[in-house]
Amino acid sequence: MWSPLIRNAWLCLCLIAATGASAILALPYQQSQQPAQVSEEGASTAAASEVQGKNSNAEPAHSEDKPSDEQQKKKTRRGSIVAAPLPIVSPALGSGVVPVLGYIFALSTKDNISPPSVIGAAGLITNDGSRGFLVGGRLYMKENRYQVEAAFANGNLNYNLYGGDYLSGLQGAKLPLKQDGRVFFGEAMMNVGHKLFIGPRVWIGSSIVTIRQQNDEVIAPPEIGLHSELVALGIIATRDTSSNRFYPLKGSFLNITGDFFTKGLGSKYSFQSYRFTFSKYLSLSERQVLAYNAFVCLTGGEPPFYGNCIYGANNELRGYTAGRFLDRYMLATQLEYRLVLPKRFGLVGFGGLGGVIPGAHQPRNSHFLPDIGTGLRYELSKKYHVNLRVDVAKGNGDYTWAVGVGEAF
Repeated sequence: MWSPLIRNAWLCLCLIAATGASAILALPYQQSQQPAQVSEEGASTAAASEVQGKNSNAEPAHSEDKPSDEQQKKKTRRGSIVAAPLPIVSPALGSGVVPVLGYIFALSTKDNISPPSVIGAAGLITNDGSRGFLVGGRLYMKENRYQVEAAFANGNLNYNLYGGDYLSGLQGAKLPLKQDGRVFFGEAMMNVGHKLFIGPRVWIGSSIVTIRQQNDEVIAPPEIGLHSELVALGIIATRDTSSNRFYPLKGSFLNITGDFFTKGLGSKYSFQSYRFTFSKYLSLSERQVLAYNAFVCLTGGEPPFYGNCIYGANNELRGYTAGRFLDRYMLATQLEYRLVLPKRFGLVGFGGLGGVIPGAHQPRNSHFLPDIGTGLRYELSKKYHVNLRVDVAKGNGDYTWAVGVGEAF
């Protein structure tokens, strides 16, 4: 459950950092591979007021005059601090806010090719008692030949597991859990050509899961009450040819990861986790986009329950509460139609097919899990087309609604 938290918090950090920086930095590489903006007015008020104050106090300058010291400082400004609270409504974690503080900057003022780097922090506060924070950074170096990312997260997540399949017990009965933990994640990638980045990664974390409220209708998993150390080495390969990671009009995105948890590194469990994500975008007209997404999850070895493939996490698929269906293998594919409306609004319709599949020696059933839904969009940044997203989805015996920033995929 910590992996989705890091991804979502980091996405929020990148989104708000990029949007806030647009008004401050005049960088020639603002169409970057990674998300970097949220609201055109969401830039740091402190940075904006500082610039405004300097402009109001500056004397008019003739065209032939040399730039003043203040003008030189503006030209050489390396980065900007940005801050904003972002809303979140999660079927698994409840509703709340993700406060974000970031600093976006050019790692080298002589590098006009690399996307801007970002460092910062993000929090998590929801009405179900989940609390957490994340600090991290993503650096782009040597004319985008190298990319380095690292993050540390700490906190607690309150969520439910469900009986009837993965857990023995009454079908649909809830087992409320609390997972306290901390995790460090890092990866370094090199551009090997044709926009393909490959490199190693590492996960180091610890976790303890406790029952918030006992339910005799569900048999608790064996990991309850145990303090678990998890350590993994892995590899990542990614390629992004999309025109805009906030709202892609064309191109594709490919991401493949493999993480290997082993007792030899100090991990309590030995298992392997593989993820494959592919998205394709097709522009139908100036205001219409058709987006396709495919996701494959494979788990080997002997993972804890939260190390399995969790259906409904990371919008794979919408319409299902994360924790209701989880198992060794998972497949999901979805299609989404996106329409831009006047007055910054937008509308989407989506549908998908997927399911979870147990391992060869697990006496559980496979589940076919389709979804269908619709959503409303409101454009926070006209320049980067960053949307506030509200989605309602219906699954097989379940439904969800969620609020977030950025598209589902």
